[in-house]
Amino acid sequence: MKPKIITIVTSAFTSAFTSAILTMGMNPVMAQIPIRDLQRNQGLTISGVIRSVVGNEFILDDGTAQIIVDAGPLWYHQLNFRQGERVMVVGEYEGYDFDAFTITREDGDILQIRPAEGPPPWSGDRRNRNRNR
Repeated sequence: MKPKIITIVTSAFTSAFTSAILTMGMNPVMAQIPIRDLQRNQGLTISGVIRSVVGNEFILDDGTAQIIVDAGPLWYHQLNFRQGERVMVVGEYEGYDFDAFTITREDGDILQIRPAEGPPPWSGDRRNRNRNR
């Protein structure tokens, strides 16, 4: 019987906590994580200042650390980022860089880089890779 009570209490706590966060105007999905605390995960939000740019990759600095943000290959799309630009990035941490799903610029412009689920559009269709071999 105790496991059922614990499950009910835990479920009630989770619901109450989520309701409190939403009531305060915080979106739990959009909670920002300091770069130094990143772990492999999907749907994370980071923000900071762009320190340097090479193609569609840039170094983002949030004051705690720096990370390389990958916004896809240049041949797929050209995104003109500028050093000193402040951005917010939603994506996933890959252990060595941060793969962007969306990038929001200071002026509110939102760049859709790739879907959060599945392979990026520039990777090609996996079903067709072995047809011509």
